[in-house]
Amino acid sequence: MVPEATTWTDELKRRAGHLWVLKMLATMGGISLFFYAYFWVMRYPLSPVAVMPAIWVDEFVPFWPRSFVLYVSLWAYVALGSALLKDRWELAAWGAASLAMIVVGLGIFMVLPTKIPPVAIDWSQHPSLQFLKTVDASGNACPSLHAAFAVFTAVVLHNTLTAIHAPRSLLAGNALWCLGIVYSTIATRQHVALDVIAGLVLAGAASLAYLGVCRMPGRADDVDLAASRSLYR
Repeated sequence: MVPEATTWTDELKRRAGHLWVLKMLATMGGISLFFYAYFWVMRYPLSPVAVMPAIWVDEFVPFWPRSFVLYVSLWAYVALGSALLKDRWELAAWGAASLAMIVVGLGIFMVLPTKIPPVAIDWSQHPSLQFLKTVDASGNACPSLHAAFAVFTAVVLHNTLTAIHAPRSLLAGNALWCLGIVYSTIATRQHVALDVIAGLVLAGAASLAYLGVCRMPGRADDVDLAASRSLYR
């Protein structure tokens, strides 16, 4: 007999515990392969690297070195999004959409490589950001996959939290975390606004595909927490 889900917290715990090893391996393996491919593409572009232009948004967003914490929190955010997926179907849809964003983004980086314009900042005064600049070199700029994965994860988490009828405070927290990461991509001077805009377009396409698969006819995604049983397979 499958126990009934009585509250949204019960359902959240149930999702977190379901297929947790597979989810962990998929997330860690995906991130590792992404970074390997990312830095390989940065080393072997197929054409000269172009400099992305700054627009008024870049002047409006001040440099804020403390936003580095928000910037690196993306990886915890992505892991949280995958950890709360309901079943193998959602995990497969998440994996396929993530892979599609990576393939498209890296394909653009290889064919049309870009970097951000130079900025008059003494990075030695900001050790964490100096390390980031040394490793990443602010290349592979457009589209910003950092912003793309933040927005895509926000959509995935919103879909999860809505399905389990989580309180609005969690929905708001999810949106704020996403906005903080997107903001940090400019505030750390890792990207310019046009990179972020391109990343948002990429994330929008991946999100539509993901939601379309998750909501295919015959899949009951909403759980009635008062009377329904768990739908895990």
